[in-house]
Amino acid sequence: MSVKLRQRQRGVAIVLAMGVVALAAMAAAAIMVSQSTWARQVELTTEHIQARAVLLAGADWARALLADDRKLSNVDHLGEPWALKLPPLPVENGELIGQIEDQQGAFNLNNIISNGKINVTQLAHYRNLLSTLGLPDELADALADWIDRDEIPQPRDGAEDAYYLALDPPYLPANQPLIDVAELALVRGYDENVRARLRPYITALPGFTAINVNTASAEVMAAVIDGLDLGSAQGLVAQRDRAYFRDSGDFTRRMPRGVEAAAGDIGVSSEYFMATLRVTIGGAQASGKALLARGSSGWPDIVWRKYL
Repeated sequence: MSVKLRQRQRGVAIVLAMGVVALAAMAAAAIMVSQSTWARQVELTTEHIQARAVLLAGADWARALLADDRKLSNVDHLGEPWALKLPPLPVENGELIGQIEDQQGAFNLNNIISNGKINVTQLAHYRNLLSTLGLPDELADALADWIDRDEIPQPRDGAEDAYYLALDPPYLPANQPLIDVAELALVRGYDENVRARLRPYITALPGFTAINVNTASAEVMAAVIDGLDLGSAQGLVAQRDRAYFRDSGDFTRRMPRGVEAAAGDIGVSSEYFMATLRVTIGGAQASGKALLARGSSGWPDIVWRKYL
């Protein structure tokens, strides 16, 4: 074999060896990256599990705070500890942020139905709220049809089975009270802009609830108290900020002359609260909401909770 041929073969062998080494290095690097990625995924999964566990603990913190509040007073107002936004609380490798909001400071959309039938008075209150917010009156009819039990559409832009079955994809109205205001996304006319406008002023609670005049906005008070205009309602809110209403009689005495709230529509205490929590642990985050119902026992039950 000539010298030139042996040199060529040796050169080819060297190139092949270099190629094998390069491939081995690439494989090793890929394995290391894969192991690093897997380890990070395991770490994030563990942190996320921990974050969700802290969320559950946060809900119990809210329940305990509300239970203690009930022991001190039957009046709920915005100067109480539960109403103050929770500053970031340190937890292992992270923090918890939370707040509690009185849901009876908002208009309960389920008030417009009583025993499956439309409550005309409460439907009128909802129309008042829509008008104050500059939203179409027809939205009230669409919502009434969504939660009432019959299949007869309301006269102005009502919507029952026929309307929803013609959609793509088709579905049927709930024909029962709302569980969460998020369900409004399914109701005729309640597009994203409408829902955003309504969100600060509405809620969905089990059964009929009075509004708490110590926590309600001026818009909600003007909607549910016949004859109370928005300006006067804003004046009541300003008074409340200086001294909360101690009972319904105190509120009535401070209302403008000639204005009267219907019995059962207003109160100064609340049973339903929303706890909103966010947890950060390491590189993982978890957030959630829990609707709490504080009954006669004082210790709130969890009506529902969801992760966001």
